[in-house]
Amino acid sequence: MRRAPTQSYPGINLGEGHASAHKATEVVTFGFWVFLMSDLVYFGLMFAIYITMIDAQSGGPGPHELFDLKSIFAQTLILLTSSLTVGLAMLALKYNLPRARIVLWFGVTLMLGLSFLVLEIRDFLNMAAQGGIPQRSGFLSAFYGLVPLHGLHVASGCLWLIVLGIQLRMFGLTDLLMSRMVRLALFWHFLDLIWVGIITIVYFGGLTYG
Repeated sequence: MRRAPTQSYPGINLGEGHASAHKATEVVTFGFWVFLMSDLVYFGLMFAIYITMIDAQSGGPGPHELFDLKSIFAQTLILLTSSLTVGLAMLALKYNLPRARIVLWFGVTLMLGLSFLVLEIRDFLNMAAQGGIPQRSGFLSAFYGLVPLHGLHVASGCLWLIVLGIQLRMFGLTDLLMSRMVRLALFWHFLDLIWVGIITIVYFGGLTYG
């Protein structure tokens, strides 16, 4: 029987069922948390710029004309559900459930991420059709500096999922691959937290103070 690891890190620990992978993940997960916190600082700056630019519309279209709340609600529901599915994938990994279960939940997460991106890109195109382009006003420049940045992160997460799926097929469930899955899950949950900030500050804040 394997001895339970004494190390722990934020997020789902792999635990005694994957003792060697758990130990190897400890240091790199801490380093990944440092990266996420530096990314959070950058997002914080973009949020601050947006807040100061909400009313800098220069006579152009503003939040009330451009924001589609039904689409935003759908995107929120999709992204928050993807946080659940990536968590289920990590639980399947931790408790040594069949590999097909891990692939299933990561696959669902990928589909949800891509669906989110499709809706978001559609919103951007609709905004552009109404004159809501970045160069139109300070408000729109700040909006396009922040929201698509989050979308780019989601796209990166989707690409990461695809690469992990290919590596899983080629090399099997190695310690290195499990470590990468832990970091991907942290990254995905981080994106959901940022999206909550976008909903609150960008969309609701824009509609309230714009």
